Amino acid sequence: METKDIILELRTKRNLSQDALAEKVHVTRQAVSRWENGDTIPNTETLKLLSKLFDVSINTLLGSPQQLICQCCGMPLDDSNISKETDGHFNEEYCKWCYTDGEYTYENMDDLVDFCAEHMANENFSSEQVRAYMQDLLPKLNYWKRYTELGDKENFDAFKQQLIDEINALHIEGMPKVETLNALVGSYINLEYRLPNGKTMKFLDDNTTYLGTQLECEFGGDRCFGIAANMDFILVCTYETNGVNPELVIYKKR
Repeated sequence: METKDIILELRTKRNLSQDALAEKVHVTRQAVSRWENGDTIPNTETLKLLSKLFDVSINTLLGSPQQLICQCCGMPLDDSNISKETDGHFNEEYCKWCYTDGEYTYENMDDLVDFCAEHMANENFSSEQVRAYMQDLLPKLNYWKRYTELGDKENFDAFKQQLIDEINALHIEGMPKVETLNALVGSYINLEYRLPNGKTMKFLDDNTTYLGTQLECEFGGDRCFGIAANMDFILVCTYETNGVNPELVIYKKR
C-alpha cells in the first residue's frame, strides 16, 4: 500500500473526518486531502504525530519501504514489537525487549548471546549454532558497534570509568558525584537549547547511543542535571521535569 491509502485507511478506521485528523496533527484539511490524493506526503514531524496517533510506525505509514531489524538483537521489527519512547513515540531502531521506557536492556553482549543461546535453540538449531550466529551478527549492529570500536567489554568498562572520572573532575557546582553511566539513545535525551542569539540548537544525534545519567541537584528545587558523553565530548545540562526548559551547562570536547 502507498502512504495515501494507508492514511485514508487509518483515518477511516478511527472514524475521523479529514477536518478532525487535520486538527489532531496541526495541519489544514487541505493538507490531509493532498496526502490522501497522493499529491504530497507528510513531513517528518507530522509523520511522528501520525505515528503516535495511529499507533503505527513511520515505516508503516510510508508503505514499509525498509525491512527493519532491531539494532541490538537483530530481530525483524513490525508495529507489534517496535520499542517506544517514554512519550509514546516509536523508536524504530530497537525491539521492545531490548529498549524499554527510554533505557536499554543489555549493556553486555555476552549476556544477550547467552540469553539467545538458551531461548532460541530448537531441534533444528542447536544452542552452539545460535551462539555462533549471534556472535557473528551482533558486532554488525549499530548498538554494539561501540564495543568493536573500543575492543572488548574490559576496555568498554575502563572507558566508562574514564568518562566518570573526567565528568567528576569538572566540579560542577550543585551536581552530585557521578557513580555510573547508562547507555541512552540520542532521541530520548536530545534536548533543544536556546542560544544567546535567540536561535535553538540540538547537540546530539537521535540515532546514536550515548553514555549518560540524570542526577538531582544538590541544592534541591525542581531542576535536574543531565549528562551525555561519548568518545568525542561531554555534555552537561540542567532541566525541569520531562526535560522542560533545558539549559546547557557545559559542552566539552575530549
